[in-house]
Amino acid sequence: MLKAIVQPVTPFEQNASILYCSETKKCAIVDPGGDIEILLKIAKDNELVPEKILLTHGHIDHAGGATEIAQILKVEIHGPHKDDKFLLDSLAEQGKMFGLNSKDCSPDVWLNEGDIVTIGKEKLETYFCPGHTPGHLIFYNLESKLAIVGDVLFCGSIGRTDLPGGNFDDLIQSVKDKLWPLGRDIEFIPGHGPMSTFEAERQSNPFVSDAVLGLS
Repeated sequence: MLKAIVQPVTPFEQNASILYCSETKKCAIVDPGGDIEILLKIAKDNELVPEKILLTHGHIDHAGGATEIAQILKVEIHGPHKDDKFLLDSLAEQGKMFGLNSKDCSPDVWLNEGDIVTIGKEKLETYFCPGHTPGHLIFYNLESKLAIVGDVLFCGSIGRTDLPGGNFDDLIQSVKDKLWPLGRDIEFIPGHGPMSTFEAERQSNPFVSDAVLGLS
C-alpha cells in the first residue's frame, strides 16, 4: 500500500510529501522546496529508504531544495515536464528574491503524460496538467486512490495563473480533462493547505465545481 506523510516547508507553507511503499519502506520525496533537514529526519525516524525525488513543477517553493537533498541522498530527480526547465534553471535567482538559499535544478529524468513512476512495489501514474506552470505534472496511485496534484487544485481553490508561463484556461482544462476523470472518490494532496477529495471540490469549489463547469 502507498502511504504518505505530508510536511509543510519553507515560509510558503508548501506541502512536501514523503510517499512510501508500506511493504518495502522505500520512499520518494515529492516537492522538497526547502527545510530539507526536517524531511530527512522524517524519513529516518520512519525507517524509510529514499529512492528518488519527484517534482510536480519548477517553482522555488516546490523545487528549491531538490538539488541539495538529491546530492545528500545520492538519488535521482524525476520530473517535472521539460516545459518547466526555464523555472528550474533560475531557482538560485528566485531564491535570492525570497531570501532562500536554493540551487538550480537539472532533473535526471523529465517526465511525460503516461509515464509510470515506481516507489518500492507501488506505482504512480503521471498526468500532464499545465496551467499553473507550462510543465506541471500530477501523480496518481490507483490502489490507494490518492493524487498528488501540486498547485493545480487546492481545497476550495486552484493554483495561480498570473506567474510566468501560467494560463487560466489551460489550468481549468487540466482539472476537467485530467483530474475529474480519475473519479470522485479520489483524495488529493495539494501543494498548499489541507487535503480534500475530488468529490468535495466538484460540489463546492468556486472555480471548478460541476456547476461552474457545466457538468452533470
